[in-house]
Amino acid sequence: MFLAGKRALVTGSTSGIGLAIARALRAEGADVVLNGFGAAEEIARLCRELDAAHSAADLTDPGQIAAMMAEAGPIDILVNNAGMQHVAPVEEFPADKWDTIIALNLTAAFHTCRLAVPGMKAKGWGRIINTASAHSKVASPFKSAYNAAKHGLDGFTKTIALELAPHGVTANCISPGYVWTPLVENQIPDTMAARGLTREQVVNEVLLVKQATRKFVQPEEIAATALFLCRDEAQNVTGANWSVDGGWTAE
Repeated sequence: MFLAGKRALVTGSTSGIGLAIARALRAEGADVVLNGFGAAEEIARLCRELDAAHSAADLTDPGQIAAMMAEAGPIDILVNNAGMQHVAPVEEFPADKWDTIIALNLTAAFHTCRLAVPGMKAKGWGRIINTASAHSKVASPFKSAYNAAKHGLDGFTKTIALELAPHGVTANCISPGYVWTPLVENQIPDTMAARGLTREQVVNEVLLVKQATRKFVQPEEIAATALFLCRDEAQNVTGANWSVDGGWTAE
């Protein structure tokens, strides 16, 4: 178990991609701190399964982020995975939704990184992995806030990768295509309304149409990519944006 003795914090890890990453890191020996919302019984079950701690911090609140980071202690592996989506034409896009999406998908990563980096630099080892999206590379209509946040996350990751390279700390993005998670499932009704489509049309003509494989990416595929980025063999992989998108951004 090559991560024995390492401590990992994975945001948005009570379901979906984040949970798959947390499980993969734990399987390789890392101590894991979960973060996210959900039913208390389910979160307790996950903590038992992974022998993990849990923080219910709201990542749109910098004060709660600071408290979470202080409680977690020194972090060797930071995975910024929490996110949300809203679909609407720009002239109808609620201003509060814009603010929340930018805060959760982009600004939260700044706050977790700035607090985790001093400890990583002191140890001379660290891994920062930011879950971006194919939308960090290309845009889709009706997703102005999400596209802006994910493009910003890509630029932020590249910047800190350059800053941290002399200190044994890497920073990379993983950019999935459509992964069958609650985040994707929950945006289907909004897309149906915005485009006047049926559920089946949204799945086949909007979600999967750009993925050459015509398959949803599985959370475990993202987790496997994250594990590789934690290996010593990936010490010179930094500032990269890894596409796991079924060929979407190859066109």
